[in-house]
Amino acid sequence: MESPQRPPEGERIAISEAEIGALQAIVEGYCGLSHGLDSGYLLERRLGPRVRALGLDSFASYCEYLRRPGDGPQELAEVIEELTTHETYFFREQFQLDAFQSEVLPELARARRHSQRLTIWSAGCSTGEEPYTIAMLLLESGLFRGWSISVIGTDISRKVLSAARFGVYGASSFRTTDPLLRERYFTAQGEGFRIRDEVRGLCSFRQHNLLDPCTVVGAGGADVVFCRNVLMYMGSVARRRIVGCFHDSLSPGGYLLLGHSESLINLATPFELVHLDRDLVYRRAL
Repeated sequence: MESPQRPPEGERIAISEAEIGALQAIVEGYCGLSHGLDSGYLLERRLGPRVRALGLDSFASYCEYLRRPGDGPQELAEVIEELTTHETYFFREQFQLDAFQSEVLPELARARRHSQRLTIWSAGCSTGEEPYTIAMLLLESGLFRGWSISVIGTDISRKVLSAARFGVYGASSFRTTDPLLRERYFTAQGEGFRIRDEVRGLCSFRQHNLLDPCTVVGAGGADVVFCRNVLMYMGSVARRRIVGCFHDSLSPGGYLLLGHSESLINLATPFELVHLDRDLVYRRAL
C-alpha cells in the first residue's frame, strides 16, 4: 500500500470534522482551551503551516504526532502559540481596577498589617501589562511602603512571557493609561516605553499551564488572584479545575477577580460573592 502523498507546496491542507474533533480533544486535554476550536478555517490557517513544517500529509497525521510522548508536548507548545489570543493593555477594565484600589487594597492593608507581606497572582498575564498595572496601583496606593510585595505573572506562552520580561511597550498598550502615570513609571526607549525598575522589581514571570498542579504560589499563598478574560476560552471541566486551584492558592479572605464577562454562576465553588461599591468579586471564606 502506497503511503499518502504530501499536498503540493502552497496547496491547502484540508481538515475534516473528525480531525477537528480529535484536535479539539488533544488541545482541551492539554490546557483546557476549547473556544474557537470548532472552526476548520482557523485551524487550517494557523496550524496548516505546522503540519507542513513537520513533513506530514494531513491533520490526522498531525494528531498522531501530538499524541507521541516525546514529540507531542513540545509541538503542543507550538500549537498553543498559534491558537491563543494575547490582546491586552495597561489599566484594562478600569472600573474593576478602581474597586481593587479603593476597596480591596485598603482591606488587605488592614488584614495583613502584622505580616506586611502581599502576594498577587496574575494568571494568563500575556505580555505583562496586567502585572505591571497591579504593581503601579500598589505603588500609587501608598499603603504598602516597606512591605514584602510579590506580583507573579504566569502564562502558558513562553513568547509573551519573554515580552513581559523585556518590558518595552508601544502606543497601543497605553490606550487607556493616564499620561501622568506613563511619565511616572516609564522611560522612553526608541519608539516605545520601558517600565521603570521600581515597578519591574515587584514583578516576576513564570511559564505555567493552568491545568498543571498549582505550584505557582503554594497553598494559601496568594492574597489576590487576577484571572481576567481567560476562563471564557476554557471548557467546563477545565474551568472547574482552574477555579479550584485558585481557591486553594488563596489565603482565607483572599480575592479572585475575573473579567467583566465572566462569572462562577454555573460552577459550584466554595467562593463567596462579594458586593463592592464598584464591582462584584469573589472571596475565599474567612
